[in-house]
Amino acid sequence: MDGFLVAFLVSFGVIFVAELGDKSQLMAMTFALRYRAWPVLIGITIATSVVHLASVGIGYGLGAALPTGWIALISGIAFIFFGAWTLRGDVLTDDEKKKAEASTGSAIIAVGVAFFIAELGDKTMLATITLATQYGWFGTWLGSTVGMVAADALAILVGRLLGRHLPEKAIKIGAAVLFAIFGIWMIAEAIIELS
Repeated sequence: MDGFLVAFLVSFGVIFVAELGDKSQLMAMTFALRYRAWPVLIGITIATSVVHLASVGIGYGLGAALPTGWIALISGIAFIFFGAWTLRGDVLTDDEKKKAEASTGSAIIAVGVAFFIAELGDKTMLATITLATQYGWFGTWLGSTVGMVAADALAILVGRLLGRHLPEKAIKIGAAVLFAIFGIWMIAEAIIELS
């Protein structure tokens, strides 16, 4: 089998499975409740492409890993902040809600920035670095990006379906709790790694 195809298929499979139940997949579900699906998917694709390109560059070019401990610590603190922010919530008027749903540019930026930050030091980033040390860079980059976007597209679909049946307060509390749990988890992992 061609080296590119092997790199693509292995990377797709590993990252798709690694992303199932991951914090960024849960973020995709949450964003899908607030924004239309296509801007969320575009934001995820852009952020994932950039992070995984950097991961492949590190893994393929240097064969080394990032100092993920500090990145995870900062990300964990940010996630706790995002959880508190989500719990506090915002009140949108009907007019603002229509603008938010129609404004694909701001949704793409919001989702893209959130995913970029969330993926720094994440297991999918580390997995991509590891895969790139063993396989070709282009097939690894393309496979890992498509695998993550496919897993997150599945989360968006589930989020849209569940969002129609869940009360807004429960969604807000659930999202805040998830952000807090992941924040604490990331901080704990960072402390272990930095020790």
